[in-house]
Amino acid sequence: MKLKPRFIAITAVVLLLYVGLNAYIGWHGAWLLDNAGWFHPGIGYWIVFAIIAVAYLLGRVKLIPGPLRRLLKVVGAVYFGLIEFALILLVIADLVVWIAKLAGYHGDSLLLSVGWTVFILLVLLMAWGSRNAWSPIVRTHEIKLDKWAGGRKELRVAVASDLHLGNLVGRRYLGRLVREMNAMEPDLILFAGDVIDDDIEPFVRNRMSEVLQGLQSPLGVYAVLGNHEYYGGSLEEYVEKMAEIGIPVLMDETVLVEDVFYVAGRKDKTAETADSTGRVSVEELLAGLDKRVPIILMDHQPYEFDKAAAAGADILLCGHTHRGQFAPNHWVTRRLFELDWGYLLKDKMHVIVSSGYGTWGPPIRLASRSEIIQLNIRFEG
Repeated sequence: MKLKPRFIAITAVVLLLYVGLNAYIGWHGAWLLDNAGWFHPGIGYWIVFAIIAVAYLLGRVKLIPGPLRRLLKVVGAVYFGLIEFALILLVIADLVVWIAKLAGYHGDSLLLSVGWTVFILLVLLMAWGSRNAWSPIVRTHEIKLDKWAGGRKELRVAVASDLHLGNLVGRRYLGRLVREMNAMEPDLILFAGDVIDDDIEPFVRNRMSEVLQGLQSPLGVYAVLGNHEYYGGSLEEYVEKMAEIGIPVLMDETVLVEDVFYVAGRKDKTAETADSTGRVSVEELLAGLDKRVPIILMDHQPYEFDKAAAAGADILLCGHTHRGQFAPNHWVTRRLFELDWGYLLKDKMHVIVSSGYGTWGPPIRLASRSEIIQLNIRFEG
């Protein structure tokens, strides 16, 4: 495939920017280590720093042995969180030092004090963010639907999105999800996409499907695809693994449950470019359904709420955004999406966007929490 000049130019600019930002961080780190008297950073320091900076990319190189590749992915993922916090704090620190010098304060003591303050804040932010990521909470939403649902008056649904099962989010944390969901005694369990994190290999190697098999709900467990199931290139294998444990992955499909309500699942938006068959519109997906009974729709990415509402969905469940995962990214997601987290009533349709149970990249959350949704639906038709 011939690469376009524009693509080459953009890639070159991005790489140069990334190198420049890492040089900025690395230089500050070297200065602090040197002036703190720990050791004089030489070529060894910069080699180690460079490996850490590109560790996530190195972790995708198949020629590297599996255990080392997994370690590089983990190191690189954590560094992605550190780099953003470091850049923000270092820019502020440099401004403080510059203002202090203008005011007549000089000397290494000021620089060291600012440097250690940045270091301590980085440690605290990473520690607090890690706590938020690995301590999921259960959020409860109460919903009333003015629809008939046979003899059923209530429905309890356990919902999770963005598990990102892989090298970082593994069996132990997945086991916690299963225990938390089973403790809700749900009638139905739904996964709103990104169950795995790109590569299916850790999911298979660590037999995570066996853990998922422990989920208990009388009306079943259903899932939809997220963008990361497409990115990994093992979509068919993933769907088969889920089917083996009794979890259908709905790909532009609908299921009539108990003959009284529908669960509908769309392919992820990524299918529009990555799937040869594309994906059907929400209007087509819901067109043949009996709109007199409740319709629960799952669509991983929170777009086009108006179309889903017009098509007849009563409840729309999404994920994808992670609510930015860590600050200040939540300011961006808030502007990118009509709803990036929480609850919204769109016409008569109830929309819930989850911040997700797992994490992508760094296992860090600030201004967001890992969560499981307990959805209590009351039918009043």
